[in-house]
Amino acid sequence: MSRIVVFGAGGRAGRRVVAEAVTRGHQVTAVVRDPARHQDLAGDGVVLAAGDVTSADSVAAVAAGHDAAISAAARLDMSSAEFFTGAAHALLDGLARSGVVRLLLIGIGTTLEIAPGVPVHDAPDFPAEGRAFSLGHAAELDVLRAADTEIDWLVLAPPPVVLDNDAPRTGRYRIGGGQVLPADDDAATFSYADLAVALVDEVETAKHHRMLAAVAH
Repeated sequence: MSRIVVFGAGGRAGRRVVAEAVTRGHQVTAVVRDPARHQDLAGDGVVLAAGDVTSADSVAAVAAGHDAAISAAARLDMSSAEFFTGAAHALLDGLARSGVVRLLLIGIGTTLEIAPGVPVHDAPDFPAEGRAFSLGHAAELDVLRAADTEIDWLVLAPPPVVLDNDAPRTGRYRIGGGQVLPADDDAATFSYADLAVALVDEVETAKHHRMLAAVAH
């Protein structure tokens, strides 16, 4: 059993991660900005906590005593680049101070490459608004890659489509490198439930390190 701190636990991905981890017997601290809005998360195996993933002090305080951290956090009330780079810096600093060495982050499929050196968001017809959000994730990756840190981080990026929030957990997935994984002809849309499986698997058995990795059915 591990103690896992989940940032952004109130969102669709975060909730799936909390549920997956608890089902496997892990102890989870579910971190949200406003616990009053997410009281339903608290329960057996889950402690609900207030925290700010963009504050290193907050990260260090809430992560103390845990074995691994998962970030499913996102904010739409500030620029994507400001949020994701701020969160990356705060996580690396705060986790190092708290003694947590394993960090899993949920990326976005539009940062994956469709050709060597060409991410999805650089395709000629990619919408400008979506590109700005994706570039924030890319900037987060730049922070992680450039950091002189002992944190063993991994960014898992699902396919560049809208994930299925209702599909049941299958436990089936593939992990690749920084390129979009070719879709199986009979594969359903990748789900938040199976993304959570991949994340918790990497907590239990770390197989990928300091990289952006595509995950898909």
